[in-house]
Amino acid sequence: MAATSAVAAVVAGALGAVPQRTDLAAAAAVPSRACSVSSLASFQSLSASCKTARSARAVSKKVGGRQIVCSVAAPSTSPRSASTEIVGKPTVLVAEKLGEAGLELLKKIANVDCSYNLSQEELCAKISLCDALIVRSGTKVTREVFEASNGRLKVVGRAGVGIDNVDLQAATEVGCLVVNAPTANTIAAAEHGIALLTALARNVAQASASMKAGEWKRNKYVGVSLVDKTLAVMGFGKVGSEVARRAKGLGMQVIAHDPYAPADRARAIGVELVSFDEALQRADFISLHMPLTPSTDKCFNDESFAKCKKGVRIVNVARGGVIDEEALVRALDSGIVAQAALDVFTVEPPAKDDKLIQHENVVVTPHLGASTMEAQEGVAVEIAEAVVGALQGELAATAVNAPMVPAEVLAELSPYVTLAERLGRLAVQLVSGGAGVKDVKVTYTSSRADDDLDTRLLRAMITKGLIEPVSSAFINLVNADFIAKQRGLRISEERRPSDGAVEVPLESIEVRISKVDSRFNTAMSSGDITLVGTVKGGVPHLSKVGGFSVDVSLEGSIILCRQVDQPGMIGKVGNFLGEQNVNISFMSVGRDSPRKQAVMAIGVDDVPSKEVLTKIGQISAIEEFVFLKL
Repeated sequence: MAATSAVAAVVAGALGAVPQRTDLAAAAAVPSRACSVSSLASFQSLSASCKTARSARAVSKKVGGRQIVCSVAAPSTSPRSASTEIVGKPTVLVAEKLGEAGLELLKKIANVDCSYNLSQEELCAKISLCDALIVRSGTKVTREVFEASNGRLKVVGRAGVGIDNVDLQAATEVGCLVVNAPTANTIAAAEHGIALLTALARNVAQASASMKAGEWKRNKYVGVSLVDKTLAVMGFGKVGSEVARRAKGLGMQVIAHDPYAPADRARAIGVELVSFDEALQRADFISLHMPLTPSTDKCFNDESFAKCKKGVRIVNVARGGVIDEEALVRALDSGIVAQAALDVFTVEPPAKDDKLIQHENVVVTPHLGASTMEAQEGVAVEIAEAVVGALQGELAATAVNAPMVPAEVLAELSPYVTLAERLGRLAVQLVSGGAGVKDVKVTYTSSRADDDLDTRLLRAMITKGLIEPVSSAFINLVNADFIAKQRGLRISEERRPSDGAVEVPLESIEVRISKVDSRFNTAMSSGDITLVGTVKGGVPHLSKVGGFSVDVSLEGSIILCRQVDQPGMIGKVGNFLGEQNVNISFMSVGRDSPRKQAVMAIGVDDVPSKEVLTKIGQISAIEEFVFLKL
C-alpha cells in the first residue's frame, strides 16, 4: 500500500494535481498500479477494463424536463441515424460547434455526436456512452462529468488554448487524457491585436459612432501616427512575436518583455528584450500577450500604470485578468492612459453598465481574437488530429496530462520529484532582467550507473518548476521537452559519481541557470545562479545557495538574507515577523567564517506584508534579501 500511494502521489505531482482519490479508484475498479503506464494505449486499456459488457440498448433519462436518449446499436446495413453508433468505433461527443474539416477527420475513425448547448445535467447523462469529448470555452468539464463517465471517457479535447473550463485534477484522477489546440489561433489573434492597435491610434470606432449619430467632427478625432512610436509587447510567445513582426512593418520601434523569450529569436525580428519596468517606462503603446497566472494576475495595476509614460495606449487580446480593470479606469480618467482597446475581460460577458466598457476612450470587442474563418477551421483540424491520435493510442505533444514512467521508478523517485520541481521554482524566481532563461544545467550526484538512473521525470519536473510560475503552460512528462524547446530553454544534464549507497538513487540535485542576472547576488556561483538540494527523511531540502551551505526544508515560503554574521540577527528578523503574526517554520544560517558574511534562510507559513519585508531589508547588517514562494 505504501508503494502504491507513493506512485499515485508522484503521478499527481507530475501532472499538477493532488494524489489520486481512493474512492474514485475503487469506483473505476482500476488496479492499484494503473497510474503508471508506458504508453497511452495501455493507459486507456485500463479504463476499458472497468466497462461492463454492452449489448444493443438505449439509455433514457429525464433531465430538466427534457428526455435525453443515448443509444448503442448493433451493426446495421441501414444508414446510421444521429442517435445510433456503429459498434467497434469509438464515440466522440462534440459539445460545441466545430469546423467541418475537423468533423470529417473524426468521422473517419469514430461515431460523431454533435450535441450543442447541453446543460451540465444533460452532459452528465450522455457522457457515459462517449470515449472522447470536444469542447470550446463554453462547456464546463467538471469533476461530475468525469465521474459520470464511469471510466469510459478516454480523452477531452479543448478546441483552443486555455483549459480553465476543464477540471484537470479530476481528469487525472480518473485516467482521462486532456489535449488542447495551442497553435491554430496564433495569426488570427495577432491580426486582431494589430487591428485594435491601428483603430486605437486613429479613433476609428469613435469616429464611426459619431458619423452614425449624424455628426461630422473631424477635429475631435485627430489621431496619432504609429511610425517611430515604441510598442512594448508584453509576452513574446507565438502571438506576441507575430504582433511584433507586423508592428515592425508599420515602422514602429518594438521592445518586449518575457522571461523566457530567446534573445536570438528576438534579435532576428529586430526586437529588444527589456525588463518589465523598462518596458512600461519606454512604451508609447503596450500590447498584452501574457498568460493569466498567479504572477500575472492584475499585474497591470495602479503601481504599474504609475510607471508608464503619460498618454500611453494599451491593447489587450490576451487574458482579461492581467489588468486590474478598476485601476485602468482610474488611469484613463487621470490621463496616464490615453486610450485602451480590449478584447478580453475579467468577467465575460461584462456588465452592460461597466464603467470600463462605457468609457469614451476605450474600444472593445467581444473576445474576437480567434474569430476568423481560417482560424476556426485550423483549430478544428488541430484538435481533431489530437483526439484521433489519442483514441488510436498515440501521445500528442499538446497533451497536458499523462504519466509515462514505470511504477517502481515513480515510487523510488517520489521525494526527488518534489525536490526537482521546487528547485526549478526557486531558481526562476531568482532571475532578474529581461534577457530570459536560456541555458540550464542539471547535475545529479549519484552512486548509480548511468543506465540505472532514469532522470526523465526529474528533468520534466525541473522544467515544470522553471516555466509554470511565469506561463500558462501545463508541464508533464509528455510535453516538457517540447515546451522547453519551443521556448528556447536548453536543459543539459550531467552525472557526478559518488561513493554512497546504491540503494539511495540520488545524493543531490544541482540546478544552474547561466547567462542571467540575479535578484539575489549571493545565489551566483561562477557567474551562474546555483542551487543544490537533497532529500532528508523523505523531505526535500535546499542544501546550498551559491557558495553558501544551508539546511532549508522546502516547504511553505522562504526568505533568504545575506548578512554580516553578528549576534542578534535571528532575533531582529524574528521579531519583525512575529509582530505581523507571520509564523516561522524553520531558520538556518550558513556562513564563511565567524563575524564575516552569512546567509540566513527563514521558512514562513504566511506571506509577509511589504512593510515587514521592507523593515527586514532596512536592518543595517543585511546586505541583500529575497522572498521566494514555493
